[in-house]
Amino acid sequence: MAGIARSRLTEERRSWRKDHPVGFFARLDQNPDGSMNLMRWKCGVPGKENTIWAGGLFDITMEFSEDYPHKPPKCRFPAGFFHPNVYPSGTVCLSILNEDEAWKPGITIKQILLGIQDLLDSPNPLSPAQEDAYRTYMNNRQEYERRVRSLVLQYPPDRLLRLGE
Repeated sequence: MAGIARSRLTEERRSWRKDHPVGFFARLDQNPDGSMNLMRWKCGVPGKENTIWAGGLFDITMEFSEDYPHKPPKCRFPAGFFHPNVYPSGTVCLSILNEDEAWKPGITIKQILLGIQDLLDSPNPLSPAQEDAYRTYMNNRQEYERRVRSLVLQYPPDRLLRLGE
């Protein structure tokens, strides 16, 4: 099974390099020894233009198991990320990332990241993962939007240049 996962991820990486959405990034993470880790990717998802998320580039970590693509990767924002469908740990709650719901082995990394981008501005109130963000979204949209705009300021695209990305 491990060979299947690594082979698929190698192909995904090749495909991503040839064709990926503007403003996104997806690259292998480094192991402590400096070698590249094919099973863990560091990604960036931009907020969609003309939404309250516009202007931000949000960090996502994708962790793949040896059972990939039969099982979806775990996708995480930094812990404490404010969104109704993101657990306090940062784990994204999205049907295409749930093997018991809509996950299919043919779903690509590109499709996952585009799905997460869509989720940012279109939360699913039927699947809340974080109490504070959910209640704020449902009960006080003005405060929700204020907090999102504050989050956008924490994740400007140019910070990656400052960090040497």
